[in-house]
Amino acid sequence: MARTELSNGLNLRDNPEKLTENGTGSSHGLDPEVNGNVVPGETQVDKYGFTGGAQQYAGDSAEEVPTEVLRQREAKWLEMLNSWDKWMAKRHKKVKERCQKGIPPSLRGRAWLYLSGGKVKRELNQGKFQKLDEEQGDPKWVDIIERDLHRQFPFHEMFAARGGHGQQDLFRVLKAYTLYRPDEGYCQAQAPVAAVLLMHMPAEDAFWVLVQICEKYLPGYYSAGLEAIQLDGEILYALLQQVSSVAYRHLKKQKLEPTLCMTEWFMCIFSRTLPWASVLRVWDMFLCEGVKILFKVGLVLLKCTLGSQQKLKDCQSLYETMELLRAINPEYMQESFLVHEIIELTISETKIEKEHNAQLRRWKESHGDLHCKSPPRMHGAKAIMTSEPHSKQHLKQRPAITVESPLAPKTDVNEENAATRSRKTKDEDEMKTAFPSQELINPYAPSSDPSPLFEHITLKGSKESLSSVEQDTYL
Repeated sequence: MARTELSNGLNLRDNPEKLTENGTGSSHGLDPEVNGNVVPGETQVDKYGFTGGAQQYAGDSAEEVPTEVLRQREAKWLEMLNSWDKWMAKRHKKVKERCQKGIPPSLRGRAWLYLSGGKVKRELNQGKFQKLDEEQGDPKWVDIIERDLHRQFPFHEMFAARGGHGQQDLFRVLKAYTLYRPDEGYCQAQAPVAAVLLMHMPAEDAFWVLVQICEKYLPGYYSAGLEAIQLDGEILYALLQQVSSVAYRHLKKQKLEPTLCMTEWFMCIFSRTLPWASVLRVWDMFLCEGVKILFKVGLVLLKCTLGSQQKLKDCQSLYETMELLRAINPEYMQESFLVHEIIELTISETKIEKEHNAQLRRWKESHGDLHCKSPPRMHGAKAIMTSEPHSKQHLKQRPAITVESPLAPKTDVNEENAATRSRKTKDEDEMKTAFPSQELINPYAPSSDPSPLFEHITLKGSKESLSSVEQDTYL
């Protein structure tokens, strides 16, 4: 596969240089040491698992959701996930609104799996990931993946330890994808995408969601030549002309190619650009609504950074413009501000497809036919679900952890006990009839009042019934 390097120096395909500090890699890149970027010891870990770095949680970069509101949202999402096909078919608008509000952290992984169609894909390919996981993999891709592992979120506790479980799972997912799509192989931008998924779900689920992102949401993004991302760069500029003519004219005047500013944004789904709270909100909307969310985020950042003459005073050269886009004002990336701007900006799938066709015609005129024949892009969860046949069985939840409630009746045992008690009662009644006995007082009889220790499990009337087995998944 040909090597592709964009003009900004970001090599997103194979890189011949060793990326580890010592220049050597062990089997699967699993050295039992800690990444050089993270110092072991008493480290402050934020609520997202970061111990430092630019994406560590800062109070002013995220909005806090009251616990009561969070519990209500969790209940609503559980209801949706239990009847996913009905909600997607009849109440998709409500699903979209709830994704815009933010998926509850405890259910985010499961929701992403359902939104992307990864759940159906996994059920239709039972055992496929395990088979790929057991294979050795192409040495060429294995070597490059090994050298990339330590670069993915080194300040996150899951990926900090060289050879830790996070890096092992990341290797498994990326290697499996090169075997699943040998024609496409591996692209460096896939690594942070897979890492974000692994922070929220097991390796098998992360693999199938990655497959859906590469094949349905962003087809052709990670193929040799990166033609799809170059086309989308032109679409971004065309949309920017409509949204902010000031920013558009400035970029054209500086002859700043779209790929210089948006390649990492789009290919990594902003996971290496935004504060982490904003990353998660963008992903919630992206997996629901599709690529238009990436265009919206890009347009908001460009408009806010370069959208007025006052802002352009300090960036009169190409270098100054690039520096400004590399260090975007944190105010524009703050969670509540960014999400509000994304929702307010009206960009439809129809407009994106219309512009895509126009740019495709221009591409053919100047470059000829595309070398990479990618499948058509799916605009969000509803389009993906409609395109892939499935049954209710495919959407049935299969919890990773099953906990039996102590309050739940055990049917087989209870039926036997009931029959035994019935026979015993009958025998006792016959005995009482034959031999009437005096009432005996038990000095150790329990009090009629419940013990204070068990007051908290007193069952009260409720509209919700307890299931015989309480089930939960990885949360």
